[in-house]
Amino acid sequence: MNTKLLGRWGEAAAADYLRKKGYKIVASGYRTRLGEIDLIAENRRTLAFVEVKTRRDDSFAQARDSVTWRKQGRILQAARQYLVSHETDKEIRLDVIEVYAPEGIDTKKTIINHIENAFTEDR
Repeated sequence: MNTKLLGRWGEAAAADYLRKKGYKIVASGYRTRLGEIDLIAENRRTLAFVEVKTRRDDSFAQARDSVTWRKQGRILQAARQYLVSHETDKEIRLDVIEVYAPEGIDTKKTIINHIENAFTEDR
C-alpha cells in the first residue's frame, strides 16, 4: 500500500477524532521551509500542534517512536513560525496522535492514541 495515501488517511482520521473531542482544525499540512505540522487544532483553552503517525500495527515499534528529537525540532520551528503570524493567548501544546489501521485505508475501526504534551521545547 502507498504509505503517503495511508498517511493522509490517518491524518483525516485524526482530524475527525479531534473534532469529536471539541477541537476546531485551523490548519492541516502546514509547511514552512523549517518544518511541517500535520494538524493545528484549537479548543477554548488550547492551541495544539499535532504530529500524526499512522501504522498498521505496533509489532515493530509504537508509532510515536518515529517522532525523533530531530523531527520534534522541525515541528517546534514550524510552530514558532506559525505563532509569529497567528498570535494567541491560548495554551500551546505539542501532541502526537497514533492511528493504527490493521487493514490500511479499508479499516473500519481504527485505534487512536492521543498523546497530549508528547514533547516540549526542552524535549
